[in-house]
Amino acid sequence: MLFSLAMFPTDKRSDSASADVARVIDIIDKSGLPYKVTSMATLIEGDWNKVMPVINKARLMLRRKHSRVYIIMHIDDRKGARNRLSGKVASVEKKLKREVNK
Repeated sequence: MLFSLAMFPTDKRSDSASADVARVIDIIDKSGLPYKVTSMATLIEGDWNKVMPVINKARLMLRRKHSRVYIIMHIDDRKGARNRLSGKVASVEKKLKREVNK
């Protein structure tokens, strides 16, 4: 499964949420799951029972400090799919016959 996740508090009085986002990324990084950080979301690869506890741990960490946490999540649940973090991009590049900006 491939998860696209954006999670941040909405009760801050600052334009930047990067310190809180960094704490979320730290939890994901320490989980050992394959992931990729982008400017708008973080992609995580793994099965439901391994990824969801990591997402919940990050959510609870933010809720301890903030009254409201906004979470956007998309899930690609493709039977038998592996290595989707790079495989999906490689498939597009193969069809285009060139590399894309990553």
